[in-house]
Amino acid sequence: MKAIITKCLIATLIVPGTINAQYRNNDIKHNKNNDMITNMAQQNKELVKKIYDQCLNKRNFDLLKELVADEYTGLSGNKGAAGFQEPMQALIKGFPDMQWILTSIIAEDDKVFVNWRVEGTHKNTFNNVPPTGKLISSEGMGIITLKDGKVISTKVLTDRIHFLQELEVLPADINVLINKKTKKDQVNFIDKFFVPAASIKEFKDRVNINRTFIKKLPGFIEDAAYEYTDKDGNLIFITVALWQNSEALNNAKEAVQTEYKKEGFDAPAMFKRLGITADRGIYTQTH
Repeated sequence: MKAIITKCLIATLIVPGTINAQYRNNDIKHNKNNDMITNMAQQNKELVKKIYDQCLNKRNFDLLKELVADEYTGLSGNKGAAGFQEPMQALIKGFPDMQWILTSIIAEDDKVFVNWRVEGTHKNTFNNVPPTGKLISSEGMGIITLKDGKVISTKVLTDRIHFLQELEVLPADINVLINKKTKKDQVNFIDKFFVPAASIKEFKDRVNINRTFIKKLPGFIEDAAYEYTDKDGNLIFITVALWQNSEALNNAKEAVQTEYKKEGFDAPAMFKRLGITADRGIYTQTH
């Protein structure tokens, strides 16, 4: 009986110690896991900062090969660093001094959440919008997922409406566009041009100047351009400008002619010299 009691006492003393030791080991493992997760999140945060500071703002795109995984897929299907870089290069081409300013950055597990503001001067054509010389500032946010110290995917959301408004592609009051179909007196001025292959560049340069000018005139709502090239390399080019009414269009025509005189530009002479033919007309929407 004594032996049994002794064994029970020993067990009573040992078991709590064993249980406590197990809890301590579990706590240590849990703390180690938390430390590893925290360290990984911090490393991911620093890596994303490096992308914005070194690769984008300082244009060190070669560094992307070390920071973006081969499995990353860009918007157009390109893989790896090239897929990540492609949309950024388009922005930088249109806005050569473009800078990304991080306003907040938070890392959790394998994801980094960023908010930024981009600032740059519109010096070259971007998304078919001719250069305006305007300094734009626009905000965006993104979720960047990483694996083994490299970016594997991104989800980006930007304020595109504000961006286009700053470029004056959209009016400051977009209700003008929303309500445009309700106004029966609006008119479209449509130009159709045939441009010989050798004259395309000079012609497009002039078109860009004209489209930029008319967007600032009263009564302008929106415009669009369409083009295709025939088998001989000649350009068929169509522009459509929507105006609030016929009076606004007539006033715009006068303003364009006044601007031509200031520049010393002779449109008919240019068309004749370049072999360009045009078909112009005023159209109203039918129902």
